[in-house]
Amino acid sequence: MSTSKAHSNTKNPNLLPPNTMASMSSSASSSCSLLMLLALVLLISSLMALTAGNFNREFDLTWGDGRAKILNSGELLTLSLDKASGSGFQSKNEYLFGKIDMQLKLVPGNSAGTVTAYYLSSKGSTWDEIDFEFLGNLSGDPYILHTNVFSQGKGNREQQFYLWFDPTADFHTYSILWNSQRIIFSVDGTPIREFKNSESIGVPFPKSQPMRIYSSLWNADDWATRGGLVKTDWSQAPFTASYRKFKADACIWSSGASSCGSSKSSSTKTSSWLSQELNTANQERLKWVQKNYMIYNYCTDLKRFPQGIPPECRTS
Repeated sequence: MSTSKAHSNTKNPNLLPPNTMASMSSSASSSCSLLMLLALVLLISSLMALTAGNFNREFDLTWGDGRAKILNSGELLTLSLDKASGSGFQSKNEYLFGKIDMQLKLVPGNSAGTVTAYYLSSKGSTWDEIDFEFLGNLSGDPYILHTNVFSQGKGNREQQFYLWFDPTADFHTYSILWNSQRIIFSVDGTPIREFKNSESIGVPFPKSQPMRIYSSLWNADDWATRGGLVKTDWSQAPFTASYRKFKADACIWSSGASSCGSSKSSSTKTSSWLSQELNTANQERLKWVQKNYMIYNYCTDLKRFPQGIPPECRTS
């Protein structure tokens, strides 16, 4: 590595037919109906919660010796970093295409030297990877959102952005839409980057290797902030990043087969994102972000690529 939406449900008296209350002629039938209503509300609430993703069910804490924690009955996950160690987690499932949402609240205050990474990755020497990395900074200076795409072990496709809000003050949704034709990075529903399939001109595209979701909080003060000039201030430790409202509308890969298969119900459920592309409005939003908040684009770095920009940049 270089690097969801919970639904709430409240009691709704309209769940009862309009004439139900009037027809209840005894206290016994009234109590029975109220119990049935309560049971229905609890059932709906539990079904809704399943769509949000429970961290206990969906993820394993993989390193950090207790610095990674799942809290609030699986609704919140935190990673911490101190001078001894950072921490991380990974998904139990592997995915081959999908729309992944996660809400993050980043390390507040003086986060210089720290990196919070949230990404998809396969394994092996020719791995695929789709990266969000959040590079910490001195108090008052903006975070840098670093993105990258690896295909068959080759990356060097960095684009970096400032954000138009304080990512430490509250939770915000960071999304990856990945299908066979494109990868779209979004923040709070606003697209910031699109990486298109350019296999027709010889550029490998991540489409055959299932990937897990990984996240980590670690010390990278040798490069993360101003090229390593600003070091981590350990007097501010522990540093903590928080996660909630994970959602994966995705094809789960298991035992060599995809959950999206060929069944009609599966293909109907996933067809929207499997073929999704940016509509006109989102193309304009993408241009707005890239005009106002992009601070680095490998496609325009002629000093880095004196022999010519990479071929996929010529088709963008």
